[in-house]
This record gives sequence, structure tokens and C-alpha cells, in this order.
Amino acid sequence: MTTHSRAGGSLRDPSDGLGQGGLEGASRDGASPGQSAGSSAEAVAGPGAASPPDPADQWLSNYGFDLPEAAIAQRPVEPRHDARLLVVQPQAGAQHRRVWDLAASLEAGDLLVVNDTRVLQARLAARRASGGAVELLVLEPQGEGRWCCLAKPAKKLRPGDWLTVEAPGQPPLALQVLALDPSTGGRLVQFPADCIDAVALEPLLLRYGAIPLPPYIHQHSASDSERYQTRYATQPGAVAAPTAGLHLSDALLAELEARGVELARVTLHVGLGTFRPVETEDLSQLELHSEWVEVTPALVTAVAACRARGGRVIAVGTTSVRSLEAVAALHGGQLAPHRGPVNLVIQPGYRFAVVQGLLTNFHLPNSSLLLLVSALIGRKRLLDLYAEAISEGYRFFSYGDAMWIDPAAVLESARPPN
Repeated sequence: MTTHSRAGGSLRDPSDGLGQGGLEGASRDGASPGQSAGSSAEAVAGPGAASPPDPADQWLSNYGFDLPEAAIAQRPVEPRHDARLLVVQPQAGAQHRRVWDLAASLEAGDLLVVNDTRVLQARLAARRASGGAVELLVLEPQGEGRWCCLAKPAKKLRPGDWLTVEAPGQPPLALQVLALDPSTGGRLVQFPADCIDAVALEPLLLRYGAIPLPPYIHQHSASDSERYQTRYATQPGAVAAPTAGLHLSDALLAELEARGVELARVTLHVGLGTFRPVETEDLSQLELHSEWVEVTPALVTAVAACRARGGRVIAVGTTSVRSLEAVAALHGGQLAPHRGPVNLVIQPGYRFAVVQGLLTNFHLPNSSLLLLVSALIGRKRLLDLYAEAISEGYRFFSYGDAMWIDPAAVLESARPPN
């Protein structure tokens, strides 16, 4: 069975962050829709514009590929670092390694930037007053214990409805639907008034909720509550894992430290954008849902120190890329402390300001994540590498294998200024 890249399918990839999916449409190889539209962080051209992209890069349907359903990873490998690693070569081709071999590709003085968000047990099973089952996915706080939630089936829930959430060993929890949320298609739901943010809500979700695995993972296990978290997940707030970081075991992190590779943390809470497909064929018009990011003074200092000593800034996952680049874009191309929402579209033609290399998973067809990775190495090359990965039996998406893009393999026009 083959999973196609067209919209309307059931697959959406909550790996590293943004909404996935596709839009059916003819390939536009000759037309040029112009520069991509920006966002609050002014997208695409970036802090320093790279050379103009191939006009075909600006059409969503040119990021499609066919993926066999058997290539979608259902369970993670053990140990974490034993996943396969496709190593992008500087000029052409690729090598096939294991994630453990990443240690040999990094150098003393390099800085690995990881996303330390923690996935909430944000999936709640509830019942309506009629007895009908409903599922909630808790997304974003709206103040005074009100939370925006996706609901299934949403059309059954109306303002004023009461829901009862039950869990073994716990008293029933009553929640009320307050309103519809047109911007998300979800519902505004009243939780206890003291559940004002993710830190306050997490104890309740630990009692009543479950880890929200992506819909394409059909084999669930009690181990998912631990395995669908990175080893450094400390900041609660995500509804999907930054999945490139799932490969970093305690042993590999210790090996990297022993080799003189430093580790720094950024926080991006993977949220609603994860569940929104890209539906814009003309990518000059693409806009993405904003994401909450924290770049600390300590991270800014670590990046500056890395550059000063001649090290390389390596992002673990596309969420780390978006965090660093979006905040830099807000500050004239220079990384600075930031706490709040950002919104940045990265696609071919973007000139990176901070990130020099990337460890990433394999992503869905026609997704914003493919646009981001294409900005580093080019769309045609990325699709060729994906075809090679499929033929070599690599495993895709959240629990799948990884790709390593060494700084030397990044397009010269996309590299950060010296």
C-alpha cells in the first residue's frame, strides 16, 4: 500500500513541530510566484537573502513523493542511538550509518542546540451527557483555566455542553464547553480555574490524560509515555515531540560531552501547527500558525561563544531551527533573548542566520518541514535523498530514522554570514 502526497489523506506528521499534509494540484515547474510572504518574523528572505530559488521551488505540489505505508515507523528502535542515519555528503550522494556515528561527525567546540519541551499527556477521553464518547486534545491556555482543545467529533460539542472525563483510580472530572473557536475549529473548554498554564495543568493531565501519539502510529505501548519524550525534556507544554531529539540517548549525550561537544537548550512548544496541513499551493502566500519560543540569555551566550571559538552551531530538529532563526529574524539577524510567539516560514532561498548543520527525521510529503530542509540542501537533492532512503528501507516520521546534514553539505548561498 502506498501513502500519497495529496491533501485529504489521514497522515499528518507531528515530528519537530509544524502542520503537515498536502494540496492536490499540478506541478508548476516553469512559473514564478515571487518572493514568499512573511510573518511576524518576516519569512523566506531571512536576515540575509540567499540567491533566488528555482521557480519550481515555490509550488507546494513539487514537494510531493510517494511513500509506502510500510515505511512509516510504528515503534522506536532500542537503544535510541541505534536508529539508522542517512549522512548527506558535501558534494553528492550519502552514506548510511547509525545515529551513534553522529559523534564522529561532530568536533570539539561544536554546539548542539536541542529543544527541551516536554510533551503533555494532552489526550483526554470524555463522555457527553448523552453518553457519547468524545476525545479532546488540549492545546493552548486562554486564561482563567480556559483551554483551546481540538475535539473529536467536534460537531457534537456545543457551547454549554458538559463533559465527564474518567480515569482508573480518579474521581470523575467535569469540564464545560464554553464556545467554538473559529480560528482552530476547536472548542474553548473550562478546566479548573487554577490550571492557567502548562505547568499548572500538567498534574491533572498526568492523572487523566494520555500521550497524544500521531495518528499514523497504530501500535501503542505503555512505554510511549517515556519513549515519546526526549531525555532532556524539562519544560511542559508540547502536544507532539521534537522527534529528532528522540535519537539522543544518555550514552550518546555522554559521548558527545566527552568529545568536547557542548549542549544548549531552546524551548519551542509544539502546538496547533502540527495538526494543520499545508494547503497553499502558491508558497509565496504561505503562512503558518505561530509558536511559543523561549531563547534564554544563556543560549545566546553559548551561541556567541561557539562562534568565537570557531565551532559550529548544530540544530537538533526543525523546531530548534525555527526557534533560532525566527528569533534572530526578529532582531535584525542577531540572536537575542526572547520569550513569546514567533512565526517564520523557511523555504528555498532563505539565508540562515544562526544554524549551520541539522539532525532531522524524515518528514511528510508536501510539508513545511520539507520546505525547511530544502532550504539547506535544495529541493531536488532532498527528494533524491528521500527516494534513496525509501529504497534502502529507512523508517519515516516520529519513531523513524534520521538524516544528518553536515555544515559542509549546506548550500553555500544558505549558510550564515561569517
